[in-house]
Amino acid sequence: MSLSTEPYKGVRDFYPEDQFVQQYIFDAMQRACERFGFEEYNASILEPADLYRKKGAANDELVNEQTYTFIDRGDREVTLRPEMTPSLARMVAARRRELAFPLRWYSIPNVFRYERPQRGRLREHWQLNADLFGVSGIEADVEIILLAHAIMREFGAKESDFEIRINDRRLLEEVLEPLTLTETEHRATMRLLDGRYKHKDFDGALAETLGDARALALITALDSLASSAHLSDLQTRLHELGVNNAVVDTSITRGFDYYTGLVFEVFDTAPDNNRALFGGGRYDRLLELFGDETVPAVGFGMGDVTARDFLDTHDLLPPYVPATELMLLPVDEHASTHAMKLAQNLRSEDVTVAINYSCKRTGDQIRSADKLGIPFVIVIGEKELSSGMYTIKQLASGEEHTVAANRIADHLFSSLG
Repeated sequence: MSLSTEPYKGVRDFYPEDQFVQQYIFDAMQRACERFGFEEYNASILEPADLYRKKGAANDELVNEQTYTFIDRGDREVTLRPEMTPSLARMVAARRRELAFPLRWYSIPNVFRYERPQRGRLREHWQLNADLFGVSGIEADVEIILLAHAIMREFGAKESDFEIRINDRRLLEEVLEPLTLTETEHRATMRLLDGRYKHKDFDGALAETLGDARALALITALDSLASSAHLSDLQTRLHELGVNNAVVDTSITRGFDYYTGLVFEVFDTAPDNNRALFGGGRYDRLLELFGDETVPAVGFGMGDVTARDFLDTHDLLPPYVPATELMLLPVDEHASTHAMKLAQNLRSEDVTVAINYSCKRTGDQIRSADKLGIPFVIVIGEKELSSGMYTIKQLASGEEHTVAANRIADHLFSSLG
């Protein structure tokens, strides 16, 4: 039986055109982060499963049902990371005394979750994580949202294309406090609140969790929630710094238990993709899980899948440009040997050049180069070998220019801009 050519369910193959877009997304993220003074870090995709369990008992469900977790040959329980924040916290805690704060770190790791694939959510994706450690004041909240805003603008988005919705988890905690919830009820309630407007029967599910009386009291309190002084100050500061699309939305919850203050989500405003793209918030107590002292922190994670959907929705996907600038088209094996020498010389001048070794008819080779999207070709035959002059053809326009070998690179660079 033949093997299937389909990838594993919920993951993607990246053909050159796809990888081009992927790299464009990564480069935009990287440029924005580094303009804000963030330094890149990374870690292995393999982590001890306990790293995710220790974030709270609620994460037993994460490990048991939503991760790729296995026992290795040393009888250790290992998980393919479902998110980067725990790895980051582990790394910071490990060198807490050596690191210079404030700490601005970013990474674009691939992460894995075993869940039902759907639009905007796959079993493997890449996610920008940008985190700022060591600043407890509102300045850090402002900066992290400025960075999120800058990344969207780096993609070419207008402010009207997206909205930054902000909330404060402390408001939610104040509402929940009179209900005297158990730890299990608190976690279940937070998960329900995180999906409140997507849940088919939120009121019924909440009543099942808390009982009718407490569920009704919570819904009434939630409907009366208003902005806080912190959120108003944050909104004002953002506006003064050029961010005019940040709005207070007290329904924003974020599902993770470790958030302690600001939470926010960036939404696509397009009617056909009106959904949360990414989000984050403040998590000042996460390092305590490693027995370390409290270190204030705020950050966000932005996935490549929703980013690509956003670019597609707003017609912001970049046109594919192949890495190869020039293809040499030798007409026979003798010309192929010469083409290899010419190609090496051009590569030393930073020209990206490939050779078609098929020795097919010139027209066939040109059509092949055009199909690959390569902008320039040079046919190499007896005439070129004897004269030392080469005709550079631009496929898009049909224009031709004949130059000596030592002028090929200059001509290409001037034509490519």
